[in-house]
Amino acid sequence: QNLLQQLLEQQALNAAHVGGSGLRGGSGVPGGRGGHHYRGSEGGGSRSHGRNGRRGGSGYKTHNARRTAQGGNKGKNERGKSRRGGHSMEISAIRIGSKMHVRWVEEFGTAKTTHVSLEDVAKRHLTVDLAMDQYGSRFIQQKLEKAPASHKQVTFDQIFPHALRLCADVFGNYVIQKLFEHGTMEHKKALASKLKGNVLSLSLQMYGCRVVQKAIDVLNLDQKAELITELHGHVMECVRDQNGNHVIQKCIERVPPSLIQFVVDAFKGQNMKLAMHPYGCRVIQRLLEHCSSNQRAQTLEEILESTQMLAKNQYGNYVVQHILIHANAEHRAAVMEAFHGSLVKLSKHKFASNVIEKCVTHATRAERKSLIDEMLGDPELDSASLPLMAMARDQYANYVVQRLIEVVDPEQRHYLIQRIQRHLPYLSKVPYGKHIIASIEKAQNSSF
Repeated sequence: QNLLQQLLEQQALNAAHVGGSGLRGGSGVPGGRGGHHYRGSEGGGSRSHGRNGRRGGSGYKTHNARRTAQGGNKGKNERGKSRRGGHSMEISAIRIGSKMHVRWVEEFGTAKTTHVSLEDVAKRHLTVDLAMDQYGSRFIQQKLEKAPASHKQVTFDQIFPHALRLCADVFGNYVIQKLFEHGTMEHKKALASKLKGNVLSLSLQMYGCRVVQKAIDVLNLDQKAELITELHGHVMECVRDQNGNHVIQKCIERVPPSLIQFVVDAFKGQNMKLAMHPYGCRVIQRLLEHCSSNQRAQTLEEILESTQMLAKNQYGNYVVQHILIHANAEHRAAVMEAFHGSLVKLSKHKFASNVIEKCVTHATRAERKSLIDEMLGDPELDSASLPLMAMARDQYANYVVQRLIEVVDPEQRHYLIQRIQRHLPYLSKVPYGKHIIASIEKAQNSSF
């Protein structure tokens, strides 16, 4: 409470010097801060909605780095001189500029501030400032989870007029997400109304896209449907964007298939290109997981025309793997048929080998028998000529052989091992042959 009082006194002093300046000089945050780029791994890569604002670097050093980026950080001597002059921008923007504020916000979340409530903060009109601070944002998030209704209300009242600015802020966006999550139904409805007309621009923004995703997660169906109509006609723009693609994925995951037909329609004639796109491939996978059978068939009709090409693509291979996991038996059979006669070639490919492993895992018994016969070749062949040996020499294909030994049923495993038995001396001499022999021994031991 003493710290709060000191901060209040400092605010009064600053107001006397500058005539009561606005928040951060009244400037908005229209485009977010910094030039951070998001690079997600394939499996969906939806953005985290966690509380932590910036990755890595916390404490006073991070705080100063942010001030520098906003053009408000000065050297020690210059800061001291400006305070004596009483007219620096740093003084006018007390919340980030003063040592007292740094001291106060850095203690959020510690035992020293457990007694401070959201109401205490709101009484001093500091809620918005703290929401845009790394420590202050975390403090508000933690308090909102267990705050009484009256404290949530005073926090909402101060946040709401600045909601769009906070949506696009590196730390403020987490506070808006928390209000969507823990606010009342009235709060959620009001925040949803604030997003209207801004859904597309926020979806394409690094921090705003997280807020849109959270809104789609928690709003009722009618509110979701109203928000996503703003994406009609802009689906391809979002899918190719490092931020927007996550919003389209969230729509597919959380909105009934009947309401996302506009996404499927936008992909018509573009499915192959999207399947080989770093962001588009993720959206295609979400379609395969969540869409209706008719919508899935509409997408697969294009994709299955070039299965081998997709399997060898660094992004497309994930789409083919998803077909094997999520499509029906007819579509899986179409993929298996496309690979018939190309087992060795595809197994030796860096990306396609992953697809072949999925084929082995999800194949029917008859399809596995076909794979075994293709791998072993003619029984009259000598050891060096066996397709199996070409696979055993390869850094990728040897894993396909191991997976096949692992997943076949006992009868097929017995047949497979019996066929390989006489070639073991040669197999032990090829680069990855010992790994395959170890898999055979493990399978034999497990059968006992």
